[in-house]
Amino acid sequence: DETRSAGVRALTARDRVGIQDFVLLDAHNSETAFLDNLKKRFSEDLIYTYIGTLLISVNPYKELDMYSKKHMDLYMGVNFYELPPHIYALADNAYHTMLTEANNHFILISGESGAGKTEASKKILQYYAVSCPSSALLDTVRDRMLMSNPVLEAFGNAKTLKNDNSSRFGKYMDINFNFNGDPTGGHINNYLLEKSRVVHQNHGERNFHIFYQLVEGGEEDLLRQLGLERDTKHYNYLAQGECSSVISINDKNDWKTVRNALSVVVEDCNSKLILSLLTTFMPLEKMHHSARFTHTIVLCPFTVDHAIYVRDALAKAIYGRTFTWLVNRINESLENQDASRKTVIGLLDIYGFEVFYVNSFEQFCINYCNEKLQQLFIQLTLKAEQEEYEAEGIEVRKVSTDLYLKEYKDEECVRPGDATDLTFLEKLEEKMGNHPHFVTHKLADKKTRKTLDRGDFRLLHYAGEVTYCVEACASLHPPGVGASLVATQFKNSLLGLTEILMAKEAWYVRCLKSNDNKQSGKFDDVLVRHQVKYLGLMEHLRVRRAGFAYRRRYEEFLKRYKPLCPATWPHWRGVPSEGVEKLVKHLGYQPDEYKMGRTKIFIRYARTLFATEDAYEICKHELGYSFTIRISDNLITECLVLTKKQDAIKAVQGSIKFQFHGGKEGFVDFSTGQEPMVYKGKNGHLTVVSKDFRVI
Repeated sequence: DETRSAGVRALTARDRVGIQDFVLLDAHNSETAFLDNLKKRFSEDLIYTYIGTLLISVNPYKELDMYSKKHMDLYMGVNFYELPPHIYALADNAYHTMLTEANNHFILISGESGAGKTEASKKILQYYAVSCPSSALLDTVRDRMLMSNPVLEAFGNAKTLKNDNSSRFGKYMDINFNFNGDPTGGHINNYLLEKSRVVHQNHGERNFHIFYQLVEGGEEDLLRQLGLERDTKHYNYLAQGECSSVISINDKNDWKTVRNALSVVVEDCNSKLILSLLTTFMPLEKMHHSARFTHTIVLCPFTVDHAIYVRDALAKAIYGRTFTWLVNRINESLENQDASRKTVIGLLDIYGFEVFYVNSFEQFCINYCNEKLQQLFIQLTLKAEQEEYEAEGIEVRKVSTDLYLKEYKDEECVRPGDATDLTFLEKLEEKMGNHPHFVTHKLADKKTRKTLDRGDFRLLHYAGEVTYCVEACASLHPPGVGASLVATQFKNSLLGLTEILMAKEAWYVRCLKSNDNKQSGKFDDVLVRHQVKYLGLMEHLRVRRAGFAYRRRYEEFLKRYKPLCPATWPHWRGVPSEGVEKLVKHLGYQPDEYKMGRTKIFIRYARTLFATEDAYEICKHELGYSFTIRISDNLITECLVLTKKQDAIKAVQGSIKFQFHGGKEGFVDFSTGQEPMVYKGKNGHLTVVSKDFRVI
């Protein structure tokens, strides 16, 4: 009665706080309802929500007790929807699907800076490290995979205005598994390191973490060998942002972690070489140039500004090549030693969409990359949805991508070449002048022209408008420093990444910032709404709801809901699809509410599933009550073969446990301390195997 009056709704009782899968949201076309559900769950520290198999993660800006070894064990090998949404559930499903289907997968983690992408990537990697089989060799591989994270974070992450641990490079990591599912190696590709940060940081930002960790935490002997002083203020490259010390960052402790991690992923001699390379350019910023005139006539084609530029260019080149060299050494340590068949799960963590006060060519490349990944996401989502319907023999109306894509048809805009500021802008106007999402001071109407300088151009990305400064774009790559190669390499690497991803099965994690102030527990409706829009979450939900809100394999559907039909309970001996057909007809499903595919049942409306789940919740409790009553003297009598009647009664009464979680059959645990034996009740209802009574 209490269960009935509670009116249990949604997929399980866990959904009393909002809906755990947006596909089952009644008002699925309402952005307000979407946000309300996110906010309701966020207020209860439920930061994860599904849209089908896509996982939404809202950054809580605080530690949550949901990533322990106990939680990992809980999610190992369970059905995707059997437990509350979690990053571990997605990681486990990708892993087991890879093993079952023997194909390659990747997990795309996206969102703007500060949304929690790097943390999500680390949680997935940690899950694989803990959940996969163990051996001495495998433990070495796992240690190197895990230790590569703090090293790459130290050398590739930095504090920005939006994020104290912002990835300033893109990382794609392949994890190799053998046919047993053991991790046997890995490989890392890095993209678009923000080298300009080495020589310039905006106010409130820092250089890469490694410099502060080394200066603040490095041992005295090490600093003496490297010729460094224990004060970041002595180095202009480290002090420009005027925030060398940050409350949320402990550089001294982080140095210990990084030093230990370096010893795991690279040889000791290489560690020393890396640190010495880092310190070669730190004194460069102390070189000051000025023009002094004497009676001697000297002809010099370069200005003081150019000399400063060459100095900074050298510093950037040293750091960039050191970073590439470090990644190569890590890859050597992770190289797959298993020659047997291997499958791959890839993790893509690339920094998110950015808009600064002054946006340079680096921001342009970052945003362009995000644009292409967004297009890839929509294409793969639609493709996967249509392919599933076709494979199952289900007819649905097709959804066009034209509603979502803002595609730039001429990709030559990613080639600034060796142009000057003005010629670069002219080239853009020539190539992109007629595009509706591109505007310059020259092409703009009178009202828009007031918001643009003569050297600016503005693009409408999927995430919103961004104004870029051509002076900042071109000054990054003046003649003589390999400028023409930079854009070409970026474009080629992006194409290569796209090809890698297109060849794999996709899983998605969409990370959202809850607020701009990194404040725990605060949910900024306006900010979250903007991210929901530009990440295409409503469109993705619309695609999932264009046909059927819910689909499940026949075996899984029957396993959960078989108690609802006398013909399927307690066991269905026939073909699973026929059992499901009999079950849904008994429940009164109308023909327009469901379709039977080749291996799955497809349910069109969320309310149909809710009604089924309500019936299951009520039935579950009634079955539990009836099973308790049916334990009779017949069972106790048979137990007397081993022990006295009173002891048997206590043993039975003290050990009744019913589990219906996920539709599993109930069982009674009978722990008597006796040797394992088998008993069968006279009525055939109970079997005891070893120490378990099981309903048959």
